[in-house]
Amino acid sequence: MKIAFATQDLKKVDAHFGWAKNIAIYEVSTQGHQFIEAIQFDGDLQEDGNEDKLAPKLEAIKDCTILYVAAIGGSGAARVVAQKIHPIKVNQPEDIGEILDKLQVVLQGTPPPWLRKVMLKGEERKFDFESEDAPSLARGPRLDPIGEDEVEHG
Repeated sequence: MKIAFATQDLKKVDAHFGWAKNIAIYEVSTQGHQFIEAIQFDGDLQEDGNEDKLAPKLEAIKDCTILYVAAIGGSGAARVVAQKIHPIKVNQPEDIGEILDKLQVVLQGTPPPWLRKVMLKGEERKFDFESEDAPSLARGPRLDPIGEDEVEHG
């Protein structure tokens, strides 16, 4: 699955989605992770109420499953979620490589329900009520989705 990171330096998640100079995109699986591309954004990226600046970023991440950000505004979060992309806010700058390593470990175990759901992006939903391999409640590294209280309003 493809994961996007809002980043200023291409090394850590340290950017507000709307103001990010770069979006780094990686492919991650149980086998590892691979850098796909970095998309650069120029021009005035500051907070100004101009929602048009989000369009190229939304286009850039359209095939991604998860978006890691340092911050994201309310309308940006709504537009990301509308594309079936799961935004995750980090509380402080985090190394992209470390996030990818943690995510790979989680994928090798039993991913939490929200992650299993987003992993189905673009796939037809299948239900197997006969399966005896019901998911366990084992916990891996914590990967929490953004809560309403963490979305910037304004």
